[in-house]
Amino acid sequence: MGRGKVELKRIENKINRQVTFAKRRKGLLKKAYELSVLCDAEVALIVFSTRGKLSEFSSGPSMAKTLERYQRCTYGELGASQSAEDEQSRYQDYLKLKTKVEALQRTQRHLLGEDLVHLGMKELQQLENQLDMSLKKIRSTKEEMLLEANTGLRRKLEESTAGFQRSWNSNHQAAQLEGFPGHLQFDNTLQIGYSTPAVTNDEVNVATSSEQSRRGFIPGWML
Repeated sequence: MGRGKVELKRIENKINRQVTFAKRRKGLLKKAYELSVLCDAEVALIVFSTRGKLSEFSSGPSMAKTLERYQRCTYGELGASQSAEDEQSRYQDYLKLKTKVEALQRTQRHLLGEDLVHLGMKELQQLENQLDMSLKKIRSTKEEMLLEANTGLRRKLEESTAGFQRSWNSNHQAAQLEGFPGHLQFDNTLQIGYSTPAVTNDEVNVATSSEQSRRGFIPGWML
């Protein structure tokens, strides 16, 4: 009668689990040793129990040497594969950038009026619209710069004019003050006018006689 198939699952009984672990670990270490001797292979075995106890076997000079060899083989192949992937990615980026540069160079030649033979009506219309928009932006920028320059010149002219006016007023007032006598300077009570001279009685009689003679009257001394 043959042996039945054993179902692999966790042993719930703690004692049975510990006994099975000890037996299987011993057999596993023995198999590793036999493999290294029979096949001249470098074998390293590391086992941790549930309590964290370490059991190990290495057919090489030391476990550290075997692990170092393992890292060189594993990460070396991984680095080589990553390098190939990176190189392929960089090549794809190079192709994309090359396509963009060629498109920009072609657009530049079109804007300069070159290589227009192969363009269709729609492409020529788009190129014309693009040039019109560029010219509008250039004119707008030019007008803004001229306006700013004119504003700056006008401001400077106004400042210069105001400074000249203040200087002229100051010099004019100083010259006027120097032309008047000292006792008339800063005298705001002076009044300029004239008065009627007084007339005497003799002058009135002479004037009356002259007026009567002119009108035809005879003086009293002639009667």
